[in-house]
Amino acid sequence: MRSLIGSHDLLLVTLDTLRYDVAAEVAAAGGTPQLARALPGGRWERRHSPASFTYAAHHAFFAGFLPTPVRPGHHERLFSAAFPGSATSGADTWVFDAPDLPTALAEVGYHTLCLGGVGFFNRCSPLGAVLPGMFAEAHWEPEFGVTSPTCLDAQLDRLAEVLPRVPAAQPLFTFLNVAALHQPNRHHLPGAQTDSRASHAAALRYVDGRIGRLFALVTGRGRPVFTIICSDHGTAYGEDGHTGHRIGHDVVWTVPYAHFVLSPGEW
Repeated sequence: MRSLIGSHDLLLVTLDTLRYDVAAEVAAAGGTPQLARALPGGRWERRHSPASFTYAAHHAFFAGFLPTPVRPGHHERLFSAAFPGSATSGADTWVFDAPDLPTALAEVGYHTLCLGGVGFFNRCSPLGAVLPGMFAEAHWEPEFGVTSPTCLDAQLDRLAEVLPRVPAAQPLFTFLNVAALHQPNRHHLPGAQTDSRASHAAALRYVDGRIGRLFALVTGRGRPVFTIICSDHGTAYGEDGHTGHRIGHDVVWTVPYAHFVLSPGEW
């Protein structure tokens, strides 16, 4: 990633609460064709999140601790906040002397843009202002949140509105937190009365139907876009008696991950 800073726009998408097993099953069944088109080999990589809920996971992500590959070994990170004793930075790691990625990118000329989804991005409280406060520009509306059946549509409408304001010559870092997978997600499955793996999968299919528009918008500036798309954590739907997340269960820790470059005109 180090060699791409400045020449590429950057896009980080967190599909909040998306479980790896559901993502992999839906992809294998052909239910997410747009994501499959973008994912390397058409598949998600299985990784472990550094945290079990949104607030903690995103603090880790912005410091350079993205989900870790599940295979044993030394895993070089894409980017990293500098700190004494760091052992996972390598020749292609972009190491920055700042507390978080948005601040570091702003210092090298990027415009930083946040489109929040779940409640930790809503700026309705001091806690909800912390993560969006890292960005030069941040947006959140109730229509972007977990109760909206068209949350991603609303976010993309806002993205289409604000992108033309960013100077074409200025590199851009876009962060998008997608709330659709988070409970409640039953509204994505007609007739559903409760949240379930099935409604979680239906929410993912909804997201897939809009992801092509996202990719077209960010590449429409005419620059290649280094893209990271992953979940911050999973969630339980009754496994071993558990419901929800912020617990140490495999369905919570195990998440889908991918990174790739989007080219202008590709979407």
